[in-house]
Amino acid sequence: QVQLVESGGGLVQAGGSLRLSCAASGRTFSMYGMGWFRQAPGKEREFVAAISWSGRNTRYADSVKGRFTISRDNAKNTMYLQMKSLKPEDTAVYYCAADRTDWSTSMSQYDFWGQGTQVTVSS
Repeated sequence: QVQLVESGGGLVQAGGSLRLSCAASGRTFSMYGMGWFRQAPGKEREFVAAISWSGRNTRYADSVKGRFTISRDNAKNTMYLQMKSLKPEDTAVYYCAADRTDWSTSMSQYDFWGQGTQVTVSS
């Protein structure tokens, strides 16, 4: 069992930056692939980025590639999402999730989810 808690969301102007954190409980954090997803009002939850258990492999949605960076610190049981050049269309609730078998782009592959943190980008 893994419990996940996101933090770092907030209100930022377009072009600004934010860093989200996802703190995980338990001793097995390093065994999980991890991902970030987001859900905007009235839209489906969508994939943002994922990282392998070691941190050596990453995946990004085309919409954030080059602007967002996913990373993890297994010693701190924490994953991060550095977001730069934010746009109003990045406004959403951001969720972190843990995947026991991969670092998938598909929501259905993830086993544990956090409660989400709101990111609002003003124009």
